[in-house]
Amino acid sequence: MVNLQEKNVLITGAGTGMGQGCAVAFAKAGCQVAIAGRRLEKLTETAELCRPATVHQHAVDISDRNATQALVEWATEKLGRIDILVHSAGVNIKKRSMLEMDPAEWDKVLAINATGTYNLLWSVLPQMRDRGEGLIVNISSVAGKRASDLGGIAYCASKFAATGLGTAVGLEESQRGIRVTNVYPGEVDTPLLEQRPQPVSEERRAQMLKQEDIAQVVLSIAALPARAHIPEIVIKPVTQAYS
Repeated sequence: MVNLQEKNVLITGAGTGMGQGCAVAFAKAGCQVAIAGRRLEKLTETAELCRPATVHQHAVDISDRNATQALVEWATEKLGRIDILVHSAGVNIKKRSMLEMDPAEWDKVLAINATGTYNLLWSVLPQMRDRGEGLIVNISSVAGKRASDLGGIAYCASKFAATGLGTAVGLEESQRGIRVTNVYPGEVDTPLLEQRPQPVSEERRAQMLKQEDIAQVVLSIAALPARAHIPEIVIKPVTQAYS
């Protein structure tokens, strides 16, 4: 297994949910960690959870390509290099059907979940190519493998796009020593549930995965030697159907 104490990690979507869980896990593993998200106050909360480790924070809108490039430059300056990118930023909306959704909401979801993913990969890959190594973990969703009413049309479309992007980039960059892993979580008890069209019961929340479950999967992927590549992995609650 790789000594993670020697690794530098940039984590997006780290203010809440799965990104926050990953930030805490990597910080506790001894990595040098930089975190990014839309709201600086949420990033500060994550940084507090990571203590006594020092975690660098940067607010960013990943749908903005220039801002994303600036994020990667900032993280590289703070860390020295980016060995691992964990991309967990994403959004969904309450009006999810073709009938109800405003086209502007479609644009927003695709800009963040699909184009935002592209922006991050485009910005971080050059330095990984220069070193001939690097790991990108793209935390997607089972909605990027199985379309459903639950996720909604924009979210599913954006996650299918991220699936194709991660897989294709992984194939393209593998000869340069760069590994890309798509992680597809099922239902996870995170603040994103607040965007569900209907409130989620406490009983259902209790059956869902927790953010630390996803973090443990991502940490395990990062601890593999450079010769080992996991292209994709699905993790879901026992009670959630997958068909």
